[in-house]
Amino acid sequence: MSKAIANLLDILDLEKIEDNLFRGRSPQVGWQRVFGGLVIAQALVAAQRTVENTAAHSLHAYFLLGGDPATPIVYQIERLRDGRSFATRRCQAIQHDRVIFTLVASFHNPEVQSLEHAFSRPDAPDPEDLPDEGEFFARFGAHMPEPVRRYFQRERPIELRPVEPGRYIARGAQSDPQQKVWVRTSGALPDDPAIHRAVLAYLSDMTLLDTSLIAHGKSVFHPDIQAASLDHALWLHRPFRADEWMLYVQDSPNASGGLGFSRGALYSREGALIASVAQEGLIRLKHEASPNVAQL
Repeated sequence: MSKAIANLLDILDLEKIEDNLFRGRSPQVGWQRVFGGLVIAQALVAAQRTVENTAAHSLHAYFLLGGDPATPIVYQIERLRDGRSFATRRCQAIQHDRVIFTLVASFHNPEVQSLEHAFSRPDAPDPEDLPDEGEFFARFGAHMPEPVRRYFQRERPIELRPVEPGRYIARGAQSDPQQKVWVRTSGALPDDPAIHRAVLAYLSDMTLLDTSLIAHGKSVFHPDIQAASLDHALWLHRPFRADEWMLYVQDSPNASGGLGFSRGALYSREGALIASVAQEGLIRLKHEASPNVAQL
């Protein structure tokens, strides 16, 4: 097991304080704020530990304040409902005596007999036909902004293979704000499906907000963009493994009023629709007079 995967599993293994109270921490990698996907994943882990015989099928979350990576986060669970088929939990993430994040998750006892349909997976090259991260960096690293270059040089638990790698160095606006990225963990995970759900929640926040900037020729690393995830919704449709390749298909139907809206769909390599994602985020031009994001 790689060090990056071991670290990811470690930070997802929350400390239990009381029956409905858990504590998580952030990796010390130099970020100014806690990665949003980490807070989603840890909150889901906390909620999952208070249910039995059910699996998460949806979550809806709001980011209220930026998290401090140097300080542990306390996750407080409220048991809203325990039914025969469904259970519902609310999770509040608390730091410095303030709620920084809130999540409501629904859990379902999967039903064997059900109606089935799903959109087909869009066409995309196989991940083996795309540059791996070493090749990607060798080809495009010199053209990357410094924050992007540092990101790709670090050992990470999630492997990304963009279908359109030129997007990361393109400077011009693109009329069709969409992208496809193959994603998986960079090493094998334990077989526990709850771990795979938490890891998918973690990676579902990666590249999604950036999709709303494609139409404007910018990225979340652009110096004149103030970007932050504001809300996040995830629906889990079918069993999967997060350590196997998944195609993350993303588009952005709208940006207005300083907000960008993005949607995503994760497909297995075989074409099954695994999960659907939606997110709205702040994509503010920094030269605009506006309050600090932490005050939103």
